[in-house]
Amino acid sequence: MDEVECSSSATCSAMAASYNDQIRPLLDAVDRLRQLKVTQEGIQLPTIVVVGDQSSGKSSVLESLAGISLPRGQGICTRVPLIMRLQDDPAVQDASVLQLEYSSGMVVTTSEAQVADAINAATAEIAGGGKGISDAPITLVVRKRGVPDLTLVDLPGITRVAVQGQPEDIYDQVARMIKAYIAPKESIILNVLSAQVDFPTCESIRMSQQVDRTGERTLAVVTKADRAPEGLLEKVTMDDVHIGLGYVCVRNRVGEEETYEEAREQERRLFTEHPLLSKIDKSMVGIPTLARRLTEIQATIIARCLPDIVREINDRLSRSSDELGQMPPDLSNVADAARAFFHIVKQVCASLEKLLLRGEFDEYPDDASFHGTARVAEMLATYGREMPAQPQRPAAQLFLVEEMRVLEESRGITLPNFLPRSALQVLLKKKVETIVHVPHGLVKQVWEYVGDLVMRILLRHSHDYPQVQSSCRHAVQSLMDKARQRSAQHVEELIEMELAADYTANPEYMRTCGSIMQEQDMFLKAMEDAGSSESTLQLRFGEVDVSHLKLDDAELAGQAFDLKARLAAYWNIVLLRLVDGLALHVLLSIRRLVEKHLAEELTGEVLGKDMAGAKRMLVPSPGTAAKRDRLRNTIAVLRESREVVANIMDRSSALG
Repeated sequence: MDEVECSSSATCSAMAASYNDQIRPLLDAVDRLRQLKVTQEGIQLPTIVVVGDQSSGKSSVLESLAGISLPRGQGICTRVPLIMRLQDDPAVQDASVLQLEYSSGMVVTTSEAQVADAINAATAEIAGGGKGISDAPITLVVRKRGVPDLTLVDLPGITRVAVQGQPEDIYDQVARMIKAYIAPKESIILNVLSAQVDFPTCESIRMSQQVDRTGERTLAVVTKADRAPEGLLEKVTMDDVHIGLGYVCVRNRVGEEETYEEAREQERRLFTEHPLLSKIDKSMVGIPTLARRLTEIQATIIARCLPDIVREINDRLSRSSDELGQMPPDLSNVADAARAFFHIVKQVCASLEKLLLRGEFDEYPDDASFHGTARVAEMLATYGREMPAQPQRPAAQLFLVEEMRVLEESRGITLPNFLPRSALQVLLKKKVETIVHVPHGLVKQVWEYVGDLVMRILLRHSHDYPQVQSSCRHAVQSLMDKARQRSAQHVEELIEMELAADYTANPEYMRTCGSIMQEQDMFLKAMEDAGSSESTLQLRFGEVDVSHLKLDDAELAGQAFDLKARLAAYWNIVLLRLVDGLALHVLLSIRRLVEKHLAEELTGEVLGKDMAGAKRMLVPSPGTAAKRDRLRNTIAVLRESREVVANIMDRSSALG
């Protein structure tokens, strides 16, 4: 059937020439995917998007393709995306079957005479009664004999200046909507241009070039050819704006009195008889040509995109299924909740065992704050460095003066060459008091870190059950308080033990003390020579000045030197016991916490009071319930989508 026959036949319009048995199933499949809203799952569908500047003739082109009247008026007529689904139905005789779908399931059956009013009413319900726009679409299904099998998305016309009643940023709103539709590589851009304007100045051309620089996805339809025939041939052949899919020039219907059949006949005569327009190649003119080109392009883009769509559906289905599988199971009774809670505790303890006991941090390779054994080792090393290697002497205190004073105050009725034991104890107590804050500081630092680490691990593993996190936090805080108290008590006991008795079986004490006492004769000689030679000398205690010591006090000074040597040697033993003893206590306490105390505390807090925590777990959090429902809905949509695409691909394979 040629174009002349189609345009003059009452039973077969010119658009019927573009009909192909293989197009309808492809289009039905894509429309079904669109109804399933797979685009909300991030899967782009092949789409012909109609764009154009305001008053470019967009609505007239769509009316000519569909053979129905669309809303008209001043300003923006299209205020929401209008998805037009044209279906050639030979069973429909005179009147077409029209149906509007919008607002999540609202379906309205209408007629050609009332379709414009129905679209306006649906638009008002979606975008309001003013002149604002919305990105919520309306779908218009047109079942009519002779229309091309096409699905097009008509978008609001581009306007640069807001008129009364329109938002001030109307241009930005329209531009954002258009770019969202034309940016995907699956979109074909039908750019409607008026023959009366210079194409490079059109805003719709500028927008399409931003996303399709080569023009390979853009087809231009030039309207109002009868009003501006001069130079049109040059415009569409020189292609200054890089339209990769070419141009189609059309004449739209003039006035309501002209029927669509009459309009097609006038269009045919225009491009056949007009002295200028007749020079344009016949493959570039007429609504029938536009219909044929669109159906061909549509079929090609759908066939090309189907494999990608299948891959995207499978990928997203796999990810969604995995995500749903990782979510906590539905809990139907207290026993299920208790098992789920014990599983959480087991996971927490397993993670803490790796981080705090075994030094394995594969779960957090890049976050050093989770590397528990390394952080505790750093704290213990710092603690050891902060403990002074020798008893500290105030800078203003002269050498041996303190020791001599204590010896004089400790004198008793004893043999003259015996050092009073109480003198050593007095000096030792004073030295211990200067460092007692250091072990207490370690205790505070360690348990603050461990408490924070335990809480972070616990929150991570109990993420799906926020109902019990408050109880878990309370349990951890209580456990840390107990651990701090035990460690503080241990420090007090260590200090108390050191002050209770001056005892050691460590042979290092005798070696160190003997080494220091070898310098006693040198010290006493320096005292004798203090008046006639240098009064300072270098000893194990450091550089000392003996000028303040009187020769008459040589015996007392000798005893003071002996006392100081014993204290220095013994101090090394005291430090070793304080450092090692507290370090071992900390490490043992952490091990007991991980292996025993944490599980007991959590279980007692969450499950110990009439299983109150387990009962709370039976009520899913709003976030978890919403996420589970969303994933289940996504999986259902994707599975049905996969079935739709598989069926059409099987059909295409069968047809060869």
